[in-house]
Order: sequence, then structure tokens, then C-alpha cells
Amino acid sequence: MFTGIITDVGTIAELNQAGDLRARINTSYDVDNIDIGASIACNGVCLTVVTKGREEGQNWFDVEISAESVSITNISLGRKAWTIGQSVNLERALKMGDELGGHIVSGHVDGVAIITDVEISGDSTVVNFQIPNDLSHFIAPKGSVTLDGTSLTVNDVSANTFKVNLISHTKDNTTWNDIEVGDKINLEIDTLARYVARLADVRNSQ
Repeated sequence: MFTGIITDVGTIAELNQAGDLRARINTSYDVDNIDIGASIACNGVCLTVVTKGREEGQNWFDVEISAESVSITNISLGRKAWTIGQSVNLERALKMGDELGGHIVSGHVDGVAIITDVEISGDSTVVNFQIPNDLSHFIAPKGSVTLDGTSLTVNDVSANTFKVNLISHTKDNTTWNDIEVGDKINLEIDTLARYVARLADVRNSQ
């Protein structure tokens, strides 16, 4: 489990497509404190550390990504696709006793949101997203949503679009300082919204 609070911005150092996709990610995390088999959210995708190391002062870890994960995320889509040198938001798994600064995030991406508008508003940036119709009923004003691993609050909802507000701190400490209209962003809906919608569906069917 995660909270959607980004704690490092890593860089894709290597990619190897021999069977499942394997990626090496450079990080500022102390790899001595990362166990093999640990979970790290990479742009909101929960991935397992399969090996780690340090070369010339640079810490890194390797993850393997299944074809299923690639197919439902932005790993192979558009300008945000994983390529050598691409930056990725990182968050280590939540530990018992850690502060829950965002919201409960599983690292299981539900789909891809597309940026349709970016507007500067004072020191903040308002970003508008279009999402698949089958996910729109999970998004609610003032509710939580995870975008590329970042816990954000929904400002406004209309049909299959919604807006979020990015403060300068978020932009300065994540990959959100590099966005454009048309970018495809990993979307995870709020777990609470998922269960509320399911209960409503069951009640309506009865």
C-alpha cells in the first residue's frame, strides 16, 4: 500500500524486453535499505524490486513489468512512455506507523487519463483530464484520485472530465513540472469510491 506522496523522482537507466519488460531505475533512495522483493510505486504502478546496486555513486534498482501492466498503463504510450532518461515518480511502500499524508493507494492502475488543458492560475496549475466513460462515475468533486502515483484532490467534474489543482511544491518535487496537452497519465481511482460504487450497483440490481 502507498499514500500517493512522492518521495523521489527516479530516472529510467536501462530497458530490456526479453520476455516481460525489465527496467533499471536510478534513484536517490539508499538501496541498502531496500529489500529484494520490496514494492515501489513507479508512476503509480506497484512494481517489485528484483535486484539493486550502486555504481559510481549512483543507486539503482531493477523491476520487471508484466505485459498486463504495460497494456493498461502509460508505460508504452505517448510522450510519457518509458524511455531511457525518462523521469518517474517514486514512492516506497507504506510502513506501519508512517504518516498517511495522501490517501490509501494500491498501486493498481485502472486506466489512462489524457490531459486536455493546462492553465496557470497564480502559483498553481489547473489541469483538465479526460477519462474512459466506465471510470467517470468513480470521480467525485473534492474526492481523491491518484495520477502518475500522486495523490491529488478533484476540483471539478463534468461527464467524463475532471480537474485538479497542482501547487508549486507538487510541481517542483515530481514529474508534474513537465506536462503537455495530450499527455497520457496513469489513473487509479480511490478505493473508497470503488466500494461505494459496487455497493450502489448491487443495491440497484436488487
